[in-house]
Amino acid sequence: MNFSQGFKMAFKSILGNKMRSLLTMLGIIIGVAAVIALVAIGQGATKQVTEQVQGLGTNLLTVNILGRGSTSTLAYDQATSLGELEGVEYAAPYNANNGTVRYGTDSVSVSVVGTNAQYADVRDYEVSAGRFVSQIDLDFYQKIAVLGSTTAADLFGFADPIGEYVQINGTRFKVVGVLAEKGDSSQGSNDELVVVPLTTAERVFQSKGVRNVYIQVESADAVDRTAALLEAELAGMFRNNADSYRVFNQQDVLDTVSSVTDTLSLALGGIAGISLLVGGIGIMNIMLVSVTERTREIGIRKAIGAKKRDILMQFLIEAITLSGLGGLLGVGVGLGVGIAVSSALNMDAVLSYENIALAFGFSVVIGVAFGLFPANKAAGLKPIDALRFS
Repeated sequence: MNFSQGFKMAFKSILGNKMRSLLTMLGIIIGVAAVIALVAIGQGATKQVTEQVQGLGTNLLTVNILGRGSTSTLAYDQATSLGELEGVEYAAPYNANNGTVRYGTDSVSVSVVGTNAQYADVRDYEVSAGRFVSQIDLDFYQKIAVLGSTTAADLFGFADPIGEYVQINGTRFKVVGVLAEKGDSSQGSNDELVVVPLTTAERVFQSKGVRNVYIQVESADAVDRTAALLEAELAGMFRNNADSYRVFNQQDVLDTVSSVTDTLSLALGGIAGISLLVGGIGIMNIMLVSVTERTREIGIRKAIGAKKRDILMQFLIEAITLSGLGGLLGVGVGLGVGIAVSSALNMDAVLSYENIALAFGFSVVIGVAFGLFPANKAAGLKPIDALRFS
């Protein structure tokens, strides 16, 4: 018996018992679909979180001041001096306060960020209209404001806000710029904010000093070295009181997030893989039933010259066909579920050809592994015993 004849007989047997064949394949279909959908969703979540973390800035170090009393802040000059360290490209000290921004009868509550001119470079902001904060604004305590895209839309609608005046916590500011839309990050919306000069923000919010500094490093290779220099500089400023400050490495956060999400994706894939094993057991059970039902047929085939390998091939091909068809249907269901869930959760599902091929290949392997025992049992039947069976 050749392979083409074996597949014809397998399809004839499957079509002869449609409902039983579908129920047999159900475990494989669910298993393959679950592997594809869960891994795609897991990798999509990894991609989304990674992009959000990277959206905070590349080669980024963040200095947070944690102390109390006289050690609770850095002076503005101290914060800007960190930008003179070797390997530092930009240093953007900032303070963020919740404020009410009013224009006419409209008002919004947003984050008011007091910072310097380098904040846009560090956080990868672009100005869609007007200009950003400049050094002269800080030197002369200018009451100017740069609006986030959402804040500008909420207050002015489609009107041009450049040159208009808004009130921030009751203080009058001139709008000199509007930021381009950036979207959300792990810290919330990047567009619901107002940027003002840090020196002006200190007066408006009566908060002297700086509690946070973004440090943009020149290259990824210099991040660790620059972080060590920052630690040493801060140790001198705070008299070796390490509890007064923290230096966060953005790459460390990204590595941690990637490790957690990769582990989660692996766990989801493993759980889904169990369904494939259950499906394989179902194939073996049905094939054993099929061997019992067709014992007389096996006896007749052996009596007219069929060899052991012919019988073995017949039942093995039938098991592989069942698992292969189940795998193909599972691929289709998995792709559909992955796309539907990603659309419902408003995130991208990463549909990898490698994962799809692996899931389908595993389903075929399951068919071989669990079809081998009943096929071997059928091939081992003696013709005279098989013909006596009724």
